[in-house]
Amino acid sequence: MGAAGIFQQFVAAINDHDISTLIALMTPDHVFVDGLGNRVEGANRMEAGWRHYFEMCPDYSIETEHVVTDGPRVLAAGQAGGTIRGTAWKIPAAWLAVICDDKVQEWRVFADNKPVYEILARS
Repeated sequence: MGAAGIFQQFVAAINDHDISTLIALMTPDHVFVDGLGNRVEGANRMEAGWRHYFEMCPDYSIETEHVVTDGPRVLAAGQAGGTIRGTAWKIPAAWLAVICDDKVQEWRVFADNKPVYEILARS
């Protein structure tokens, strides 16, 4: 399938809020890095992380507009958004994925989540 195909499957699973597919697409030593550099290591720990995020933002989705592949690395730019506590938000974002053995070994998000933090601070 190649790195780009695995990346697109992962994006589709995020947009479908399909946690079982997300976990199936992660390596056991999967690493998630958010826009502030916070790291979560391990597919098992990310299951709880995605579950919590989808509960907080039940319509969370990402749109990739530009995707570049370089061997096992996929870099995409686009936007992320959703609704938290009745307030809609949308931000520019980018993602870097490292694919290993047809699974996502690393998922790194580059985004200014200030709108999300402001929504959370107000409630």
